[in-house]
Amino acid sequence: MSHFTSEDEVLLQSMLRQLLQSVKEKITGAPSAECAEEILLHLEETDENFHNYEFVKYLRQYIKNTVGPVIEEETEKCTSAQNQGEISGYETLVQHLTKKARESKEYREMMHALKNVMMVVVESLINKFEEDRMHDKELTSKAKKERQSGYYTDNCSDSDSSFNQSYAFMSQEQLQLLTEKLDPSQPKEVRQEALQTLCLAPASDILNSESWPSLSKHLTISLADPDATFSEKILRFYAKTFSSSPFNMTKEVYTSLARHLELYFLSEENSLHISAGLDVSNSDVNRLLKKVRLLNEYQKEAPSSWIRHPEKYMEEVVESTLSLLSLKHKPNHPASPDFLSPMHFLALLDIKAVWFKKWTHAYYSRRVVFRLLERKYKSLINAAVQQCLYYFEFCKAAVNKNPKVGDFSQQHCSDMQDFSYTGPELQYIYFVHSLCLLGRLLIYKEGQNLFPVQLKNKKATVSITDVLVLFVQLIYSSPSYPKTALAAHTENYSPESLVMEILQVFCDQTGCAAKCLYTDTVIDALLHPVQSLLNGTEVYINCLETTLLNVADILARIAGSEDGLSLLLYGENEKNAKDSPTAAHVLVQFTKKLLHDDISLLSGSEFMPVVKGAFIFVCRQMYRTCEGLQMLIPYGLHESIAEAWRKTSLLSERVPTPVTDADSTSSISQESKTSLLWEETLLDALLNFSTTPKGLFLLHSTDAMNDCVNFMFNSLSKKIQTNEYEDFGNRIIVTQMATTPMAAVALQNSGFVKALVTELWALLECGKDDLRITQPKSTPVDPIDQSCQKSFLFLVNLLTYPAIFELLSKRDIPNKPMYSFREVPTDIIDIIDRLIILNSEAKIHSLFNYEQSHIFGLRLLNVLCCELNTLLLLETQYKVSQVLLTAQEENVTETSEGPGVFIIDGLSVERNHVLVRINLIGGPQERILPLRELDKDSGLYPWPMFSSLPVPKCYLAEIPRKAESRQVLAELIEKFVSHLSESKTDCYFSMGSYKAMDADVKKENLSSVQQLGVEMTVRYGKYLNLLKEDAENGLCFVLKNCEEFLKQQQRTVVSSLCCLQEHYAGYDWFASSIFLIMSGDRERTLMFLQQFSCLLASAFLWLPRLHLSMHLPVTTVEYGIHPVYFCSAHHVEMLLKAELPLVCSAFHMSGFTPSQICLQWITQCFWNYMDWSEICHYIAICIFLGPDYQIYICISLFRHLQQDILKHTEARDLQVFLKEEALHGFRVSDYLDYMESLEELYRPMLLKDMRNIRTQNT
Repeated sequence: MSHFTSEDEVLLQSMLRQLLQSVKEKITGAPSAECAEEILLHLEETDENFHNYEFVKYLRQYIKNTVGPVIEEETEKCTSAQNQGEISGYETLVQHLTKKARESKEYREMMHALKNVMMVVVESLINKFEEDRMHDKELTSKAKKERQSGYYTDNCSDSDSSFNQSYAFMSQEQLQLLTEKLDPSQPKEVRQEALQTLCLAPASDILNSESWPSLSKHLTISLADPDATFSEKILRFYAKTFSSSPFNMTKEVYTSLARHLELYFLSEENSLHISAGLDVSNSDVNRLLKKVRLLNEYQKEAPSSWIRHPEKYMEEVVESTLSLLSLKHKPNHPASPDFLSPMHFLALLDIKAVWFKKWTHAYYSRRVVFRLLERKYKSLINAAVQQCLYYFEFCKAAVNKNPKVGDFSQQHCSDMQDFSYTGPELQYIYFVHSLCLLGRLLIYKEGQNLFPVQLKNKKATVSITDVLVLFVQLIYSSPSYPKTALAAHTENYSPESLVMEILQVFCDQTGCAAKCLYTDTVIDALLHPVQSLLNGTEVYINCLETTLLNVADILARIAGSEDGLSLLLYGENEKNAKDSPTAAHVLVQFTKKLLHDDISLLSGSEFMPVVKGAFIFVCRQMYRTCEGLQMLIPYGLHESIAEAWRKTSLLSERVPTPVTDADSTSSISQESKTSLLWEETLLDALLNFSTTPKGLFLLHSTDAMNDCVNFMFNSLSKKIQTNEYEDFGNRIIVTQMATTPMAAVALQNSGFVKALVTELWALLECGKDDLRITQPKSTPVDPIDQSCQKSFLFLVNLLTYPAIFELLSKRDIPNKPMYSFREVPTDIIDIIDRLIILNSEAKIHSLFNYEQSHIFGLRLLNVLCCELNTLLLLETQYKVSQVLLTAQEENVTETSEGPGVFIIDGLSVERNHVLVRINLIGGPQERILPLRELDKDSGLYPWPMFSSLPVPKCYLAEIPRKAESRQVLAELIEKFVSHLSESKTDCYFSMGSYKAMDADVKKENLSSVQQLGVEMTVRYGKYLNLLKEDAENGLCFVLKNCEEFLKQQQRTVVSSLCCLQEHYAGYDWFASSIFLIMSGDRERTLMFLQQFSCLLASAFLWLPRLHLSMHLPVTTVEYGIHPVYFCSAHHVEMLLKAELPLVCSAFHMSGFTPSQICLQWITQCFWNYMDWSEICHYIAICIFLGPDYQIYICISLFRHLQQDILKHTEARDLQVFLKEEALHGFRVSDYLDYMESLEELYRPMLLKDMRNIRTQNT
């Protein structure tokens, strides 16, 4: 189509005219012709309706019909060329097609035809424009009739403005003449005609003219014209100006409108009073509301643009607004107390003070607003506070005068068709506006600086705390309204919901909340209804359940922050915490009463379970932290929750089977749902005790462990399926549970371990079922692919020694002759069989990704073997070392001449690292672990590989001999312990009498784990030059006698747990350490251990000391949890939060717990983590200075590692780093001063707790 007909020209002219009319405001608002041209050129980027214009659609279709065939032909050519490799890439193809299309004959003809026809069309439009100017008066009268017939019902909208009129550009002379005609002294007809012309002219021409100052004054005066049509035309002009002009112009119009309203409210003609109410259907009132609404609409839109203009413009708008809103009649004016102010009208239109929210959102405008409020318009704040106080006084009066409350509620919920407001309703709307304004004001520091305020009728000033207390009192002091009548109105504008919104925002703003909410006075106000119910005093509260839920919501948010939790636990001033019970004590007492149904006013309430759940959640926010749990333990809240759960569980079992009757079925079903929801709430509350070591210990005592774990697994499964979020809290709970045997078994029985292993196998070997494979999966660059990293870390968290012992003890590896590709592992033993111990061709061939999967298994083995007890178990049961050595032996080059050379690949390097780690004991300066990478300079692997033991000597550093200092240490601890054991006050346990066996104890008399432990200890001792060749028998003698000696103080326990059988589950690393300190003297070692066993320190340094011990409560023994975990490790977590908050947060973000790594360090006496000299210092300090130094040393370690911890948290491998890496550079002596400072702060609490391990409740 290269030729245009006359019909095409007419059509194009119509479409182009429509386009220009649609973008007229954008063009006329441009300051110059160049800017207007620029706007048109970029119209597609700025106009969302661009592609809907008929002109654009026509052009698109015309281009498609003309050039489309050319593009299609070229596309076919390019496709065939692309198949032959001549053209590659999408962008290259597009560039080629574009070039060919523009060079085509059809394109040139199309452009020529378009230019010709558009010149004709534009010329016709210009001629038409001149004709339209000749008919200006006729168009004006026609527009007047149309406006009169469609009487301005769009609330000051400019939708019926001059968009459908012709262009009307005006010269300065014409504007000057127009200004003269709009003078109020001119006849009405002249002014109306001039106003009509004004509405047709571009707003930018008028506002930029020299006549605007005079014209603005005339318009301001004319707004008060009694002729409604006249004033509404001015409002139309203002509305059009606001929507089409830049801020520097519109602020003139805004200040003009604000000045008019200010003059009106001060004039004698204003006869509006609050007591008389407000009839919106009244024409004068309606017109006034339209003016205020236009003002308010601009208030809400202006902040989006005023930052691009000088501050003085914004300041003019703000000041004119505040001047209007702070307007009051003079005190001697007869209508002064009953004055219906501009703020009342603004509140009617913007009840939640959105304008103020937008003005204070950005610092640029907030600074100006608050500065003006402080200097000139503080009365506005005073009035807002006064209004809130008035409403509160009404509420207090309403409590004693129920009929009045009824009247208010009836007025408040009047028929929606009534267009009038009563006096009380106007006051209530003003109160809501004031409440929202104050709520926003107090968020910011500048707003807080405006307080205290001085009110006229009050001698004392009103502080921020007073305002917050007032807000809180409004939650439970507001009158209740009929539920059927309130509907959405009450939901949005009831005082309780508004105050809740404000307080919830305060809780999210930490800086503001600290100053506003975190005071004893505010907390006492929140707790007032709770305290009244606890004391049994009379409560004047409407809708008690809702009030309690609101209070619980705010308290839970406060408890969720560090400062808020501290306030609830210790009060505003911690020194006075002992004088009166803090909020935490009140809350836990109230929650217990709720659980026991001891609150008579709430008995029988249908909302009772919800209220209970809300306050349990508040307590949960406290007891899921170490310090909160410490305070709540004496109340036995876990027992009360467990008792409520048992009752609910029994009731849910008794729910009858539904019958055929529909009504009864629905009622039973609803009752069943409610019961199930309440049961899950209680289980969730119990589960959250396990976020801390001591809390997990308490959970064991409730007999709800299995149910809690099942509940957690079901919840996690739902979250995994919906992929909602990664819950750090649940990961921490799993990590804590994995540290205790009973919880680890519960995790296994729940299906959690199976799900974890199955998911891991899918990621390693299968890929996701719902993943559509369009190309082969890329080979992972990292040893452990990112997709498997989360599962790897979960396994590292889960597989602690207590868990491994329960899951693997005395279990053989399947070692099947054949493995199907569809055979998916479901257990930890399967992971070891299929990924770690690949000792058969069947296992290797069953893996799709052999190298990647085996490296994953070796990396996991490397982390597991860092825990020496786990290493001994795996080595004795599965001969891990021999499997790896055999694999290394087979991984050599085949040569006809002599032995082959080791093949260097990912697997052989990984095996070499693991073999060195599991066959050598030593600290950071004693053992040298081979790196898993090639030498950067030579590109070779510099570390020697081996396929038989012993390990090459190059992996051990030379140790200097210090025999004298070692002997001194041995004598010192001997004499010190001997002295303490003779003092009854220092003896914590009874020592009893024991005579050592006379006969020599052979290694064969010990378990396989102990035998291997003896070999490792003796090998390490010889390396340190501490032991002689015959030391093995001496160590066996010590271990066997210690076992017999401790057996005298053990009780018999019937349990399914493997760790609670006759022998201690693990090796005695402390006794071995003492054996080395005593240089292999078995008699001295045994005597020392016997004497040491009566001291409190033995409970925390020597873990086998309390195995099945009669010194512990029988329940503690049955749980299989050592005091080192629920006491020492618990307090490490508590002190870490106070002393090293960044480290504490890092652990939380990693889903790992300090208690787990501390238990691992302490269990093996820091072997492999510290050099021998530092291990001796650790043992000596804990003996000489007290067992609490064990905790201080752990805190010092975390302080030493702080930067590394933060770095590895970011790298998402914190747990791997802490378990694998030795404590490089740590010297106990460097932190003695720091540990002394910790002792001064925490010793009384820690020693008291350590001494309480013999009692039932910890």
